[in-house]
Amino acid sequence: MIFAQPPPPADALRAAIRKAYRADETACVEALIAQAELAPEARERVAARARDLVAKVRAERRRAGGLDAFLHEYDLASQEGVVLMCLAEALLRIPDSETANRLIREKLANADWASHLGHSASLFVNASTWGLMLTGRVVRLDSGLAGDVRSVLGRLVARSGEPVIRRALVQAMRILGRQFVMGRTIEAALERAKPAEQAGYSHSFDMLGEAAHTMPDAERYFAAYRSCVAAVGAQAQGNDAVARPSVSVKLSALHPRYEYAQRDRVLAELAPRILVLARDAKSQGIGLTIDAEEADRLELSLDLIAAVFGDSSLAGWEGFGLAVQAYQKRAIFVIDWLASLAREHGRRIQLRLVKGAYWDTEIKRGQERGLEGYPVFTRKASTDVSYIACARRMFAAGDALYPMFATHNAHTLAVVLELAGDGRGFEFQRLHGMGEALYGEVVGPDKLGVGCRIYAPVGSHEELLPYLVRRLLENGANTSFVNRIIDEKLPIDDIIADPVAKVRALESKPHPRIPLPARLYGDERANARGIDLSDPDELAPLAADMARAIESRQRAAAIVGGVEAADGEAREVRDPSDGGRVVGEVVEASAATVERALAGARRAAPEWAAAPAEERAACLDRMAALLEEHTAEAMAICVREAG
Repeated sequence: MIFAQPPPPADALRAAIRKAYRADETACVEALIAQAELAPEARERVAARARDLVAKVRAERRRAGGLDAFLHEYDLASQEGVVLMCLAEALLRIPDSETANRLIREKLANADWASHLGHSASLFVNASTWGLMLTGRVVRLDSGLAGDVRSVLGRLVARSGEPVIRRALVQAMRILGRQFVMGRTIEAALERAKPAEQAGYSHSFDMLGEAAHTMPDAERYFAAYRSCVAAVGAQAQGNDAVARPSVSVKLSALHPRYEYAQRDRVLAELAPRILVLARDAKSQGIGLTIDAEEADRLELSLDLIAAVFGDSSLAGWEGFGLAVQAYQKRAIFVIDWLASLAREHGRRIQLRLVKGAYWDTEIKRGQERGLEGYPVFTRKASTDVSYIACARRMFAAGDALYPMFATHNAHTLAVVLELAGDGRGFEFQRLHGMGEALYGEVVGPDKLGVGCRIYAPVGSHEELLPYLVRRLLENGANTSFVNRIIDEKLPIDDIIADPVAKVRALESKPHPRIPLPARLYGDERANARGIDLSDPDELAPLAADMARAIESRQRAAAIVGGVEAADGEAREVRDPSDGGRVVGEVVEASAATVERALAGARRAAPEWAAAPAEERAACLDRMAALLEEHTAEAMAICVREAG
């Protein structure tokens, strides 16, 4: 076999997950509608509860502080909101201070920050606006304004020079960061969590960090996670493992090659680390949750989870958990597989159902790679439908799963309560700094009697930006419930509308403005077809085709005028990784062959130049089609020849 190890065979449940990876969106949504629909009287109860929750949140707008208020003031429908998104996203890739200065000057100069000052009752929003006004004023000293706040700020900073731009921006980001991040260290986060715990909340602490690039990176994250587990366990109160705090871990932070192509290596090197963390958490009597990541890592994550969860040293511990993303077409089948895994080993899995935070990435990757379809739904309402169907499936598997519902959406929250009935063997979850007003109506002895866990990131300002961008993109859009719940201009019935009814009424279940990757360029041209190297069902036939292709001996020689040149002696080409293996043979072109080719080119050049553009384009299209038709053969030769 010239490829990596062949993908493992799938049982029926894993086969269902793989089949749904990039399945037809219409078929997926239609199936989920049938599983998510509520009876008419249940829909009425859900609507009444959601309406009541939104009305109470709006009546208590002073409690809608922090990021809820910030995202409402600077949503993606405003120029300033777009500026913030562009700036935050672009700063991730700024290589030097001069480029950063130019970007800030361009993006902040034309935004009207002052118009937002005083609009919100939130001190945080106004403090952030002052910081952004300061930054923007540094680059707008020619506005001609005098006698107002901006003029005063302009005179104040004019003497400081351009480097103050970056410092002011960093300060504004730190203001944002405190709202997103629980603390710079786990000790600070634990201290800050105490008031919320006294109010009835629990926490899941996450050490901020993106994917490891090197093994030292991974070792540093591993040490940080172990320290976090120890610190959280030392301060945890009570005997109920479910109610106690937990720790969330990111698998890609623990291995620099966390990708399906490195499956065997990852299982050998990463599974023992996850097992150590799980044993640590078990010994401390707390939970350990595996965070969700990009769709192309799911298959590998499930292999790892199966390997670790089945270890006999974890017997009797029901603190192992993971997150499932409802925006993936595979979500409901993943829940079925997890329930089966839990029953196999006789203990429950904690399952955190989220809607998903990598939507933009998943769509762009599918388009860039020319894949068969998208792993996620292209409409927000379809994700909401999937979430409801998944919630129902989780409650049905209560013997195997402990349900945890992460949402800031009042309608989704009301549906979960409806599905739960009188039972309270589940919890809600929200992000630190968000959804405070909504859950203020849920958590507490005089409220609904349901627990809520706060997802609490821990880390420094330098580690914040990637997480910040995901949260802002996820919740800053004007379609986000977080954004809309406190917007008095929007009728309550509009924002609590039943997503099942909304999706059922659509003529097209996929979004018409998000074409499949193959149709990315419409009728202009076809997108190049790619290979999904994270899909075992695509890798298995590819590996077989490559193996067959390499069995025949290859020959390369000069072709002149459509005919292979006969002169020259054939030379063997050997595999650099195995000198005894002959890949094929090559006949080097002689000087006479080169002259014949050049002469032919000189004769053909005028004819080619005179050919219509469409005819020449058709030649290129045929060449592209041939490359796609012989992909496995070409890949096999490249692998062998390069060793």
